[in-house]
Amino acid sequence: MPAEIRKTLLHVENTLIEGGKVAEHPLKMIAAIAVITNPWAGCGFVENLKPEIHDCAPGLGKMLTDMVLDAAGGGDKVEGYGKAAIVGVNGEVEHGSALIHTLRFGNFYREAVGAKSYLAFTNTRGPANAPMQIPLMDKNDGGRRSHYLTIQLQIADAPAPDEIMIALGASIGGRPHHRIGDRYQDLKELGHDVENPAAV
Repeated sequence: MPAEIRKTLLHVENTLIEGGKVAEHPLKMIAAIAVITNPWAGCGFVENLKPEIHDCAPGLGKMLTDMVLDAAGGGDKVEGYGKAAIVGVNGEVEHGSALIHTLRFGNFYREAVGAKSYLAFTNTRGPANAPMQIPLMDKNDGGRRSHYLTIQLQIADAPAPDEIMIALGASIGGRPHHRIGDRYQDLKELGHDVENPAAV
């Protein structure tokens, strides 16, 4: 069966002033969240999670991607992206991981925004009103520090003990007054290679 969705939420945050200085290019961050019944709730320990992954993940991936794109004005506008899950306290972290760490979920988003980077993520367990943090990074360049961002939000009544919150996040732009450079400058100064940044 497809995911049983109790509610969805669209979070849009615009930062116009940062550090007391007006942003030349305001930062927009978007999160699309679905609160669903945990498909493994009440089943005890389930060894094979694949049937429910195949049933639920594609529909969730497409729906949340569509929500983000609608708010962003198209996939080409999205610069930073990420994903997250919070499992209610009766479930396992593995249940949230099962739904977001599958190409059947994430590839809808990657293809829609034309991304090359992996989707940054968090997957945790918590009660209703647990804080959700969705880490973001540049969709094509993991070393672009201006787009290391985090969307933070809470839903007062979610996740219930037998629910999961599933989210996709996006940014249009990076931090308004980015001034710490990118990792490539550090590597150059340290004399390290991009493929072996710790020189081990």
